[in-house]
Amino acid sequence: MSASPSSPPDLVSSAPESVEAVREGLRGVGYLPGESTALVSYLSTRLGKPVLVEGPAGARGLELVRLQCYEGLDEAKALYEWNYRKQLLRIQAEPTGTGWDAVQEDIFGEEFLLSRPLMIAIASEQPVVLLIDEIDKTDQEFEAMLLEVLSDFQISIPELGRVSSRTHPIVLLTSNNSRELTEALKRRCLYLWLDYPELEHELEIVRLHTPELPHTVARRLVEVVGMVRSLDLKKPPSIAESIDWARALLLLGVEEIDADTFMETMSVIVKHRTDMDVVAERVGLKLGSPADVA
Repeated sequence: MSASPSSPPDLVSSAPESVEAVREGLRGVGYLPGESTALVSYLSTRLGKPVLVEGPAGARGLELVRLQCYEGLDEAKALYEWNYRKQLLRIQAEPTGTGWDAVQEDIFGEEFLLSRPLMIAIASEQPVVLLIDEIDKTDQEFEAMLLEVLSDFQISIPELGRVSSRTHPIVLLTSNNSRELTEALKRRCLYLWLDYPELEHELEIVRLHTPELPHTVARRLVEVVGMVRSLDLKKPPSIAESIDWARALLLLGVEEIDADTFMETMSVIVKHRTDMDVVAERVGLKLGSPADVA
């Protein structure tokens, strides 16, 4: 049975009762949301609309279905495709002389269908979170197909008929803003821009993931990462890399981030050769003179 996109009963009945409930739910799984994140997440579940999350690269007890986007991604890898090898084996198992009409219905049954993320999310009997990651890496033709699927939450398979959603997936689309997305896609979604967090917020995130790291080291780490991000780099460090650096410093037993420690561990947060030269000159030297630190 097809679920109505405008008022999906399964989604509404399981939706959180308030923005605060969303915030506490996210905190319960180790994510510290800002005000806009909690609000947009709440509205998404109540309105049944996808969320488009843009920003630098960088919960409700539901299954996560992830579609990782990449250049050249097509419908077959996102929706479904036929298991051609299995179909061929089925045909070969027929006695010699068996006509096409005798096997056609058999080889286009559900057992020969390979479901991909969009199909899995739509056909699921239980509500799922559908994450469409880095949508900006695909082309506009893929966006158009995605819009059609997200509008009706159904997929037409010529050999089997229409597959309609039993429940309404919670849909999240992420973008690193590497290209401009179509206005049609943006209109379909609620919009959420996630920038790098403020110092105190990022410090709280780092402390959550590495509570054993001394507070003074964690704070200095966040300050230094902020200094690195302020430079004109090919790829500034993400929050995930801040956490990785905190774990590395904890593993090494570091009690102070001085110039030597920074230069030895800089590769954890700086991932391009040209960026390393800039960071070493602009930040590494600064750490060597505490009086000059901003």
